[in-house]
Amino acid sequence: MNYEQFFTDQIKALKEEGRYRVFADLERKMGEFPKAINHYHGGEREITVWCSNDYLGQGQNPEVLNAMHEALDKSGAGAGGTRNISGTNHYHVLLEQELADLHGKEAALVFGSAWVANLTTISTIAAMVPDMVLISDAKNHNSMIEGMRHSRAQKLIFRHNDLKDLEEKLKSVDPARPKMVLFESVYSMNGHIAPIKEICDLADNYGAMTFIDEVHAVGMYGQRGGGVCEREGLNDRLTVIQGTMAKAFGVVGGYIAGSKDMCDFVRSYGTGFIFSTSMPPTVAAGCLASIRYLKEHNEVRERHQERSQTLKTRLIAEGLPVMDNPSHIVPVQVGDAVLCKQASDMLMDEFGIYVQPINFPTVPRGTERLRFTPTPLHSDEMMDHLVDSLKTVWDRLGLKFQKAA
Repeated sequence: MNYEQFFTDQIKALKEEGRYRVFADLERKMGEFPKAINHYHGGEREITVWCSNDYLGQGQNPEVLNAMHEALDKSGAGAGGTRNISGTNHYHVLLEQELADLHGKEAALVFGSAWVANLTTISTIAAMVPDMVLISDAKNHNSMIEGMRHSRAQKLIFRHNDLKDLEEKLKSVDPARPKMVLFESVYSMNGHIAPIKEICDLADNYGAMTFIDEVHAVGMYGQRGGGVCEREGLNDRLTVIQGTMAKAFGVVGGYIAGSKDMCDFVRSYGTGFIFSTSMPPTVAAGCLASIRYLKEHNEVRERHQERSQTLKTRLIAEGLPVMDNPSHIVPVQVGDAVLCKQASDMLMDEFGIYVQPINFPTVPRGTERLRFTPTPLHSDEMMDHLVDSLKTVWDRLGLKFQKAA
């Protein structure tokens, strides 16, 4: 077999389908977020980032940066090992205590990323609990899917946010078998929010554990930033709450929160945790400072929600096809992979606006979209420029506008 030709052919197929991914070479400008420098083949240019997961701009919060500088001076660059072998720094301990408090849980456990947190936790629990059945929302993130796959446990998929279908799946399982219902609070590509209380009610009725991914909600919902579960007073209903420090908290790393014994179980048996070098003390210190800051500054969340709603309202008023949802996500549907990439390229090249095209497999074919994530730091002037630019791009590409309701 010609291995190199195989690789070449697979990449060619992606390009022909219009979903080959091109990375934007960005240099974030300290103190000027969401502005950045885009390095490209012709040189460099200043652009405005409209698709960052640094939802609240915490990645440049001076309190976060100062904490990281201080930790670097005190503890050096790396952690020095796995958590078990010399790699547990005091910052890790404090961070886990802070996360447990954020979610009103007994304990928390920190991972290098939220992807690893999901993969490790789901695969460990589902593989070790005898005869476990996993019941998963159809729109769950890849990391949750990989966790289920690696567990080799039986899985059932219920239609997205469909309580009736979830109950049918629960009914189909022997009442004596262990079960876990897996879902997200905010689904990042369409902005949907799960009916958490009702899912928990069904799980309780049928004796199932609950696992919620709050990655796109922690920091941004709830009076202290504990996510949608905190906002709705449901922290105590979830067996496992999983989250990230890479989005609203502006740094990097993932975690789970729950009972002391559950976290200790994953710590003791989860190979993705046991064999991974722990996050650097500087990173843990930055996460800790960001969480503490957002617990005390609800006005940042209020501004974020206002910016999101303002952008949705303005785009809808211009007939741009915003996909309706109750969260902070602002997806604008294109429906074609090639046109979606062309729209993204035009926005960057001609208008200095960066928004990444979202294509298959992240979303189903035919639902390709531009996904905007306004932050508290996106000004009215930036929105004016974005709306005008999008209208021009839509006209030039012959994309459909929506009629006013």
